[in-house]
Parts: sequence; structure tokens; C-alpha cells
Amino acid sequence: QVQLVESGGGLVQAGGSLRLSCAASGRQISTYAMGWFRQAPGKARDFVAGISWSGAMVDYSPSVKGRFTISRNNTENTMYLQMNDLKSEETAVYYCAATYGYNLYTTVSHFEYWGQGTQVTVSS
Repeated sequence: QVQLVESGGGLVQAGGSLRLSCAASGRQISTYAMGWFRQAPGKARDFVAGISWSGAMVDYSPSVKGRFTISRNNTENTMYLQMNDLKSEETAVYYCAATYGYNLYTTVSHFEYWGQGTQVTVSS
């Protein structure tokens, strides 16, 4: 079992930045693919960014490419999401996710473990 805890969410003005963290426990995440998703009220949970077990492969939703950066530190069992130039429409609960495997995954169905989420609110 892998437990995931997100932190770093909050209220920020449009154009601002936040850095989300996802701390894993229970297992070493070095053999797990990981990702970030977000869910706005009344909407589906959407892919934001994904990273392979080593960090060698990353992928982003087109809407965040160039503004968000996903990274991980397997020694610290932690994943990060640096978010710059945030937009009001990106207000949502942000979730981290993990699944055993050496590939990179971008869909909700691929991920086995989920955190409780952290609220990001971007004011316009």
C-alpha cells in the first residue's frame, strides 16, 4: 500500500505561482509512475502532468505545458508540481496519484493510489 499526502495548495492571484508537494509513505516510490490530476466542481478529474519512475519521461496537458513543471525526488519519496502563471479557470482540487510500473501514464484508470487532494484557488 502507498499512502499519498498533498500539500502546498492555497489562494493565489491570477498570474501567481504555487508549488505542490506529494509525500508518499508505505512503499518506496522509485518503481512507481506518478501523476497530478485536478478536479473542478461538477467536472471530471483531468490529467495535469505525469512522470515516469526515474523522472526521465514527463508529459503535460496541453493547457499547462510551458507553465507547469513536474518533478520527483525518489530519495525523499516526494513528487512536486511547480505551477506558474496560474489562471482563474485552474481553480480545482489537485490530486497526486501513483501506480506501480516503469512507464508514464496519463489517465485516471491507470493509477491505483490517490491522495486526498489539495485545494488550489486562483482569484482573477
